[in-house]
Amino acid sequence: MARHISDLGVKAQRPRGQRYEKSAGNGLFVVVQPSGAKSYALRFRINGRTRKLTLPGGLTLAAARKAAADALYQVEQGRDPALARQQQKQAQRLVDADTLAAVTAEFFRRESRGLRSAERRRSVLDRLVIPTLGDRPIGDIKRSEIVRLLDKVEETSGPVMADDVLAFLRRIMNWHATRSDDFRSPIIRGMARSRPGERARARILSDDELCAVWTTAAARPGAFPALLRFLLLTAARRDEARAMTWAELNGGSDWILPASRNKTKVDLVRPLSKAALGILTKLPRVDGSAFVFSNTGRAPIGGMSRDKMKFDKACGVTGWTLHDLRRTARSLMSRAGISSDHAERCLGHVIGGVRGTYDRHEYHAEKAQAYDALAKLIDRIVNPSATNVAELAAQKRRRRR
Repeated sequence: MARHISDLGVKAQRPRGQRYEKSAGNGLFVVVQPSGAKSYALRFRINGRTRKLTLPGGLTLAAARKAAADALYQVEQGRDPALARQQQKQAQRLVDADTLAAVTAEFFRRESRGLRSAERRRSVLDRLVIPTLGDRPIGDIKRSEIVRLLDKVEETSGPVMADDVLAFLRRIMNWHATRSDDFRSPIIRGMARSRPGERARARILSDDELCAVWTTAAARPGAFPALLRFLLLTAARRDEARAMTWAELNGGSDWILPASRNKTKVDLVRPLSKAALGILTKLPRVDGSAFVFSNTGRAPIGGMSRDKMKFDKACGVTGWTLHDLRRTARSLMSRAGISSDHAERCLGHVIGGVRGTYDRHEYHAEKAQAYDALAKLIDRIVNPSATNVAELAAQKRRRRR
């Protein structure tokens, strides 16, 4: 009889190409999926209606019979176990929807288009925050828990990274507070691990360091060494150049950075010097690839931390970042006699005040001159002997005249 079906009888049920149920007695059924997976369900009547309760997965036959008996006892007491299970799942979904991981995912789904550093923020949170606090309801997270998390990040990754984590969490929690009737962010002032003045960098490459970086990069193949020289010649931000596409060059000598990729949200035209264009023309171009600096052709160059570690060993210069190249290029422009306004425009900075509001001239010629002057100064630093010979020859020609 069905009520006496055994464990062997359950195991003997084979898939039939479609889902089917095998009665195990007293309203209990073995459910067999087309894949062969088996589970249990209880069918019962309450208040004149037929109801079905799917039992938890992984039960043995004996455990399924006990769970079915407990559910039938609730039915005898006038309670609907299927409705209770449904309400429990709905309550759990509400709890899950308010976990830090769920709120973070919703934040990026809605707000990431307006964030230049969305991918970095997501990566930092996934690596350092979500494994620790991700499954906690955001309203239950205490300030002390965040402090302990920041302590751990500071010990393993330094105070600057801890402050980045704090800033990212603050943004998400403040955003959630604007959408919740009850939530109040546990983050307050004074939780940072470093002071802004201590974080500011003033590092630029010395002439010797610049020469070492440049000559090493010029001697090495690949997208990363080419990117380093291009950054020095353009004073561009790392990610502006890293994600540069061939379409942004439009076959000419101007690099047009679209507003969607520019920090200031306006198109930026950079008239590239011959030296910068020369670097681009020597890059291998993968058929169908949209990206200028790419190792695979499918995406912009990545894994640059690993590349830079190897590069530092090769060139002998340490303690510098890719953003220091932008600062170095800006300093070299001043050294080359470029006016401050034109140098700032080359960097893509907005000129403030009344002039910035009313002066809409693009200064294309002035920026082109600035980039040419920068390229020539870098060449003189990297090739001092050749420069001196050329200057001496020019002086001799002037004397003969």
